[in-house]
Amino acid sequence: MDNTANHRSRISDGCRIAFVLISLAVGLALVAGGFQLVTLGGSFYYFLAGVAYVALGALFLVKGRASWALSLSVAIFVATVLWALYDAPQFAFWPLLPRLMVPAIMFMLSLLVTATLPSMPSSTRQISAGGGVALLLGVVVTLVEMFSPHGGIQGEALDKARVASAVPPQPDDWQFYGRNVSGTRYVPYTQITPRNVTDLKVAWVYHTGRRTRGPGAGVDENTPAQIGSVLYSCTPENVISAIDADSGKQIWRFDPHAHTAEHVSCRGVGYYDITKDDSLTDEDRQAAADQPCQQRILVSAVDARLFALDAHTGQLCPGFGDNGYVDLKKNMGPTENSKRYHPTALPVVMGHLAVIGGWVRDIVHGEPSGVVRAYDTRTGALAWAWDVGDPDSPVPPDADKQFTLETPNVWAVPTYDKALNQVYLPTGNGPPDYWGGDRDAVKNKFGAALVAVDATTGKTKWVRQLIHHDVWDFDLPSQPVMYDVTNAKGEKIPSLIQTTKTGHIFVIDRRTGDFVTPVEERAVPTTPAAQGEHLSPTQPFSVGMPTIGADPLSEQSMWGVSTFDQLYCRIMFKNSVYEGPFTPPGEKPYIEWPSLLGGMNWGGISIDEANDIMFVNDMRMPLRMMLVNHEDAKHYKISTDEVPGFMGTLRPQIAGPYSGVRIDILQSPLQVPCNTPPFGTMSAIDLRTKKLLWQVPMGTAEQLGPMGIKSHLPMPMGMPTLGGPTTTASGLLFFAGTQDYYLRALDSMTGKELWKAPLPAGAVAAPLIYKSPKTGKEYVVISVGGASHSPDVADDVIAYALPEGTTAQ
Repeated sequence: MDNTANHRSRISDGCRIAFVLISLAVGLALVAGGFQLVTLGGSFYYFLAGVAYVALGALFLVKGRASWALSLSVAIFVATVLWALYDAPQFAFWPLLPRLMVPAIMFMLSLLVTATLPSMPSSTRQISAGGGVALLLGVVVTLVEMFSPHGGIQGEALDKARVASAVPPQPDDWQFYGRNVSGTRYVPYTQITPRNVTDLKVAWVYHTGRRTRGPGAGVDENTPAQIGSVLYSCTPENVISAIDADSGKQIWRFDPHAHTAEHVSCRGVGYYDITKDDSLTDEDRQAAADQPCQQRILVSAVDARLFALDAHTGQLCPGFGDNGYVDLKKNMGPTENSKRYHPTALPVVMGHLAVIGGWVRDIVHGEPSGVVRAYDTRTGALAWAWDVGDPDSPVPPDADKQFTLETPNVWAVPTYDKALNQVYLPTGNGPPDYWGGDRDAVKNKFGAALVAVDATTGKTKWVRQLIHHDVWDFDLPSQPVMYDVTNAKGEKIPSLIQTTKTGHIFVIDRRTGDFVTPVEERAVPTTPAAQGEHLSPTQPFSVGMPTIGADPLSEQSMWGVSTFDQLYCRIMFKNSVYEGPFTPPGEKPYIEWPSLLGGMNWGGISIDEANDIMFVNDMRMPLRMMLVNHEDAKHYKISTDEVPGFMGTLRPQIAGPYSGVRIDILQSPLQVPCNTPPFGTMSAIDLRTKKLLWQVPMGTAEQLGPMGIKSHLPMPMGMPTLGGPTTTASGLLFFAGTQDYYLRALDSMTGKELWKAPLPAGAVAAPLIYKSPKTGKEYVVISVGGASHSPDVADDVIAYALPEGTTAQ
């Protein structure tokens, strides 16, 4: 009996001492961090809780004080719950998790320790044991709940009496980046439905043979083109493959041996058919009838060459440029053999012209020109140049005249409007990005703007700027999509829908450049400003459309996996300059939110044209940034020959008094973003009411967890997304641009996930969907090459289809 009692006493003392050590460690950590937060003007909770946990440990250490310790433990937890309910920005799972999980575990442990203390009354031990077990079950339930979606929004329900819109005739081919010329990525097929989508199986896999290792291997952002029974795929280094649409077998392959240093990607190819070009006269078509390359593939390569291939053979078109190639570096300035300039979007075919923009490095004055050019698809001859520094240039431009350096560039996909004979250009900024104290009037007018130019001459028709004096790298990132949208008077207006990195969605009359939905010029902070800077006092806010993922940050909205990293994030927030949207850049650390990563990025949108519903994905990654002056930059290793990545490095930005900008993700030591999940979503917007229908988190932490380690835990937190969605007439939305290596199908009416297929790596391209003209079978195709910062890469083009005998339901 005595031995048993002694054994129990030793166990009790061991548990008590262990809890004392845990409580003291937790308390001291919270005291240290909490004191720092208090000195920054932040919440007192962490400091007071730390003192309380230290006291709790001390009381458990002293024998005979167990009842006091139990009372204090109850008080700590009750006070924490009340504080959490008050402090959390919303009563929801993710905001409450870091506030309550650690305190709940501490309370649970204190109860279980109390249950082992022989000095406590039997009834108290029993109640403590029951409470501890109940809390343990609560913790388990909470852990299980982490595998259920949270953070979604269910908005306005669709009117059951809603009448479908008349959908204009849709092409059978996926000829353009957004399938049709408007860019809606709407697929008019109904073979694959919400009821049978779970039956999808891999139909074929094609391996592109792309280079997957070494510098400049790039990221696969390619959505193949589909013309009849042939797909045309491109790798990041512009290796073009013609693939049989039914079997996945290679028809031909062409390697231009294109290489460059960074931003290595190919988002697609252009397609031109001279026999169907109604911009030509009958005489023009007849004159070309006997020439090769009647149908041709146009590629703007990463080494700044434009080339044309025979769509049937993959041979270079001999009458195009110099033996099939046009040098896009000519008259562009210091391109350093494409290192500082090259196209990142595909050629946009406009009749017998193809318009080409380009990415410019944006780090010093004197960067290459941001000129946009149109080339004759038959000969490769330069037809016109949109050079904002020389608006009166002749058409075509002088062959040997250099284009204006460091002008706003167009790296996203333009859109061609045949009816109005206009092409719409979403611009970036004239370099450098983060300081504009010496910007001229041209940069300030055309930077971060949507510009309509005449498709025949390249002359400017109208300009609608969406970010004034952009010093946040808020380039317009995506293709403007043509769609008819009703205004406040109920009139249908031929519009452009432009998504932005700020989370704002603008709807613009494509005839005039006027806003279709309400936009307000609102005052934004202009101090503290960088040396010599002159910021715009206002910015456009789109109030007539939902804003996605751009709720202002606060200390309370800082998040963490636990109490400790949430405290760290709160300290980082309070130790940074944050004045809300458009916080001015400066030499003190400042928070950019939404950040240059987005909001919305290059993937663009999709529209269900029958129901007038728009779908858009986003990412939510705040950045902590700081301009570094010439003197302080001496402490960094910096080179204009190599732009380093994020986190702890200095990206060169040589402008005025500054040598660079430090860009860090605002994240905890566990490398988890400091903002509250979700970190990426898919949203559905009713274009008739301009209201949010639903929003769901996209992606899980399966492939990307704390410290960048694969967690293998499919927690649907919503991870940062890239790429774009594709929607079908049957009510499906396909998307692959998550961090967890899946192609998904959602119910487009509700956002519910109906099907997903594992992929060998991440995929940031938009899915391609087509119906085979030979077999009538509908295919879903995704190009799988790896996500932007994923360690896993691949060279797969994967097609899915329903098994034979499956019927539409």
